[in-house]
Amino acid sequence: MKILPLADRVVIKLLEAEDKTQSGIILASSAKEKPQVAEVIAVGPGGIVDGKEVKMTVKVGQKVITSKYSGTEVKDGDNEYTIVRESDILAVVEYCDCESDCS
Repeated sequence: MKILPLADRVVIKLLEAEDKTQSGIILASSAKEKPQVAEVIAVGPGGIVDGKEVKMTVKVGQKVITSKYSGTEVKDGDNEYTIVRESDILAVVEYCDCESDCS
């Protein structure tokens, strides 16, 4: 199945939550928080939404941070996706080389 989002919607796949804390404590699956970092799988075309023009700013492949309980979950076999509005995406995550200045 291929999911093609409409209007200002974005299909994301949540990334796995950490199994360990920073101090090395292994977490049980019930203690893990819902991950908020996701990868963008598909992006809708934008257009006129609620009388306002929406231009999509996220791109397929980007890592993003979403609102904690936003979106609609969709399952395709073993894969789980979430469909969110672009406005539910709070930030784009950019990874940098630790040897350079990331400011």
